[in-house]
Amino acid sequence: MGVWIWKESLATKMVLIAVLILVLLCQSVSSAHSINCTIYDDPLPIFHEFYQPGDLVIGEIVSHIFLLHDSPSFRELPTEKLIDERFSVPKHYQNILALVFAVKEINENPSILPNITLGFHVLSGYYLAKITYKATLSLLSTHNKFIPNFRCDTQKKLIAVIGSRLTEIYASMATTLTNYKIPQFTYESFTPAHGDKILFPSMYEMVPSEVFQYMGVIQLLHHFNWTWIGLLAVDDDNGDKFLQTAMPLLSRNRICYDFILRTPKRTDTDDLIDQLLNLMEKYPVLVNSKANACFIYGLSTSMYTLRMLLGIAQESSLPPLSKVWIITSQWVFESVSLQRVWDTQIFHGAISFTVHSSQPPGFQNFLQLIKPSWAKGDGFIQDFWEQAFDCSFKHSDEREESKKPCTGEEQLESLPGTLFEMSMTGQSYNVYNAAHAVAHVLHALYTLHFKSRAPVQQREWRLQNLEPWQLHHFLRSIPFNNSAGDTVSFDEHGELRAGFDVTNWVTFSNNSFARVKVGRLDPQAPPRDTLILHEDQIVWHRSFNQVVPHSLCNDPCHPGYRKEKKEGEKFCCYNCAPCPEGMISDHKDMDACIKCSKDRYPNKGQNECFPRTLSFLSFKEDLGIIFTVMALSFSVSTSLVLATFMKHQDTPIVKANNRNLSYLLLISLLFCFLCSLLFIGQPGKLTCLLRQTAFGIIFSVALSSVLAKTITVVLAFMATKPGSRARKWLGKRMANSLVLSCTSVQSSFCTLWLSTSPPSPHADTNSLNGIIILECNEGSAVMFYIVLGYMGFLAIVSFTVAFLARKLPDSFNEAKFITFSMLVFCSVWLCFVPTYLSTKGKYMVAVEIFSILASSAGLLVCIFSPKCYIIVLRPKLNVREHIIKRNN
Repeated sequence: MGVWIWKESLATKMVLIAVLILVLLCQSVSSAHSINCTIYDDPLPIFHEFYQPGDLVIGEIVSHIFLLHDSPSFRELPTEKLIDERFSVPKHYQNILALVFAVKEINENPSILPNITLGFHVLSGYYLAKITYKATLSLLSTHNKFIPNFRCDTQKKLIAVIGSRLTEIYASMATTLTNYKIPQFTYESFTPAHGDKILFPSMYEMVPSEVFQYMGVIQLLHHFNWTWIGLLAVDDDNGDKFLQTAMPLLSRNRICYDFILRTPKRTDTDDLIDQLLNLMEKYPVLVNSKANACFIYGLSTSMYTLRMLLGIAQESSLPPLSKVWIITSQWVFESVSLQRVWDTQIFHGAISFTVHSSQPPGFQNFLQLIKPSWAKGDGFIQDFWEQAFDCSFKHSDEREESKKPCTGEEQLESLPGTLFEMSMTGQSYNVYNAAHAVAHVLHALYTLHFKSRAPVQQREWRLQNLEPWQLHHFLRSIPFNNSAGDTVSFDEHGELRAGFDVTNWVTFSNNSFARVKVGRLDPQAPPRDTLILHEDQIVWHRSFNQVVPHSLCNDPCHPGYRKEKKEGEKFCCYNCAPCPEGMISDHKDMDACIKCSKDRYPNKGQNECFPRTLSFLSFKEDLGIIFTVMALSFSVSTSLVLATFMKHQDTPIVKANNRNLSYLLLISLLFCFLCSLLFIGQPGKLTCLLRQTAFGIIFSVALSSVLAKTITVVLAFMATKPGSRARKWLGKRMANSLVLSCTSVQSSFCTLWLSTSPPSPHADTNSLNGIIILECNEGSAVMFYIVLGYMGFLAIVSFTVAFLARKLPDSFNEAKFITFSMLVFCSVWLCFVPTYLSTKGKYMVAVEIFSILASSAGLLVCIFSPKCYIIVLRPKLNVREHIIKRNN
């Protein structure tokens, strides 16, 4: 969309606008027609009326229903008003016809008010408050005598009033009629801009509250993610009230407005030109704004001036507008007479919340019978006919001579929809239902009287005896079904229980249009189902190529990014910043990035959470299988060694260096191999408690046994010297005491560990991306390294003693074998510490398993393999004589 700037001077703009208005007016008539703005000086009647009496069965005449019509006949304007007749709205005439049709339908229905003919009275208010006020007072006066609040006849009695919305024009009427408790029906939205609804207890709304419409608009904007919109409101009290309500509501729902334009209210031609001049200066705001969605509020009369503004822009070759117009229910897609040939394509694809309406059977057939001479009491039809068909009945007025004559045979269905519709509009449907509501209440009162009175008293009851206040109880409590099949009822606040239709307006080049119902706004539905929208049925403005338009301050932030506020701008305008590491945003325009749940991790684009894989050393994987096979193989080997020693327990090699210590060492090595299996498989509470403690205690037993063996070798050598006191230390008691004391220290450490901070299962989600490491949390790292350090201490002591005793003269000196075994043991565990600390997950467990198996295997091989070699393969060497011979 291009950028257009209005640069002309004020004088140039005024001349240009005036010329454009004249051009537009000339386009609406033929070249032979003249354009007149005339001041009428002749005495005029106070109001234009349509009167049809209703005859009671006893012959009396009564008019029960009064319709205040808000589209005047401009042939009979007050003298102080300066407006051309081409500003009249033919389409409003359908509201009158809806009332006529409803009364006709009621009178022809024998089940409603039998033997009573209902009548009506229609007056026009000319959009002037004083005229409307005077019309209201005349209804409270004697017929044909304007004496307010004084009635000297009982032939006419006002029962109900059907009027337009509560504006400054009709506020005086509502206030006056409220004093008499006369039921008043509004066929447009109720806007309490002039006071609280409590001030008008006799008011009945045929349209649900505007608050529901606003909430529907909010839901619509959220549905399409339109957060940057434009606001257009009529420049009057109702527009002020709308802005006061809508602006905070939009802000609370995270929606911003880019601009606010006030459209002119109903005014005369001179003021209209001035207002259009002011509005044209703001036209670049509409063109240059990024807001493709515009929320419009105002009376239907506001649409004329908006269309005039857009028409002037179009004729001036200014940049066109491509907007989605969101319209409230009080707007009616209509035209004044001069706009009959104006292009309506600018509103193609508009979305409005229209009053729910159905089509009563027979209404279109009724419209086809309408002719200028159809009713003698209709003071509106000739004006309507002239404005709708751009013709003239024979008048002495010179300004009518330039028009073609009206034949009276013109067809209403030939008119474009902006001037007249053959289907019943929402406003007309409300008038129709209001008339039926009054008729059903009168019928209920009529039936109640005849059921509760004696037959002699029944004939004395007349409708003239009714008081208007008697209708209110029944209006709020009696629902009824109209001929269209809809249920009509009011709540305790006098509001109609109904919803809105979401309507998509599709316009055509011949100024006709189609209403496409694309959804429903139901205030009574659950919150999630309040707005039902069929997006695939919506037709957008042609410039959008049938793609859902965007209405944003800036491009949305894609997943993986978050919104970052722009300083000094509204919250709907923002920058896009990438999510921090470890966090994601999985939707557009997220305010903040979020963390994945513990069982998921962010992908590379940081826009999705993937399920994490569980990582632990399983018995089913290759590494787990290898370690399992190794542990079982070494366990079997240890068992075979133990069996071999027990079988040859009386041989010198087995007896050498304390046979019981050998058995204890082999058994502890067997358990060392088996305890490595506790580290394989998914960690559980029990396995976590047993892993390190069992490993620490069992290894302490093994190392204590090795230490005891080494000390036994030293003591045995020392005891061979004459007079040595070491002989008394030899024996099982010393070895057992040493093993028991060393093991008890380690057991104390483990008991303290389990009682203060025991190991427990833990799921590590932070160490590796995309992986949940199932491990045992050691609880206290200090206690873990104390247990490990104590085993290292025992190993170092054993290595030192064995190293010093390795060269002692003995045929079967185990010291040198223990030296090699302790060298292997210490080497393995010295390498274990840095490797253990540098690995994660199951590989950390694998390092510990390997260290357990390697160090245990080192002890088994280095200490017992030489003895097993002699016992199994060289049994001749395992005899006492050979040992004595070697010693000698």
